[in-house]
Amino acid sequence: MNGIIRRLGQAAMVTAIAGAVGGAAVVAGQAMLARSRRYAQPDLRLAMRATFGSAAAPPLRLVLLGDSTALGVGVERVTDTVGGQLAMLLADAPDGRRVELSSVAVSGSRSADLGTQVARALVGDRPDVAVILVGGMDAIHFTPPDEAADDLALAIGRLRTAGVAVVVGTCPDLGAARAFPPPLRQLVGWQARRVARAQALAATTADGVPVDLAAKTGAVFRADAGTYCHDGYHPSADGYRVWAHALLPAVTEASAVPQ
Repeated sequence: MNGIIRRLGQAAMVTAIAGAVGGAAVVAGQAMLARSRRYAQPDLRLAMRATFGSAAAPPLRLVLLGDSTALGVGVERVTDTVGGQLAMLLADAPDGRRVELSSVAVSGSRSADLGTQVARALVGDRPDVAVILVGGMDAIHFTPPDEAADDLALAIGRLRTAGVAVVVGTCPDLGAARAFPPPLRQLVGWQARRVARAQALAATTADGVPVDLAAKTGAVFRADAGTYCHDGYHPSADGYRVWAHALLPAVTEASAVPQ
């Protein structure tokens, strides 16, 4: 009997190893296909400065830092980007501001790239509020979450030292991204959650305000394919609108606090 049990255990181990190897091969193949997809491309016009609201309203200088989503890849107009939609919401509020919007975000950026963006953001007139959207590329490339969080904390610290309020939209729910087939989608989604948790802690510690985009908007992105643009990865105008509404309370509060 013991011999039978031992052989069954050995068979189960071999099956598990074969399944793991086979699963790894599937994920590797899916990753190669995902890299070869045609993704939406950055449009430098989206980084142009824009002003929203009445000229008579008090000014609010808002700057976006981060990756392709902070730039607005996936849409063609500044007004459709997350920054543009956030600026319009701030300008249209009962106590609306004249929002002077700018972006120093660079498509493809990881958290380690934020240092250069911070330097650019602090050239000229100091922003009042900075919104950072980063982490997706860290998750996709499996950057250690603590390492990505440390880079984020350094960027927040430099902005806060300069008197800029900082709101961080943590890594979104990549488990909703249709650009990645299962099981790769679940794997990337798992890593994205790890990055988001580390970001939230880093942002709070560095005196920034984290907004959990996955928790606040992930269900909408999972339910509605229209929240993505044609590539299934970058948000559409509707997706960026969902993000803007999620970020609005934190940005509104940050803009009302003297720095």
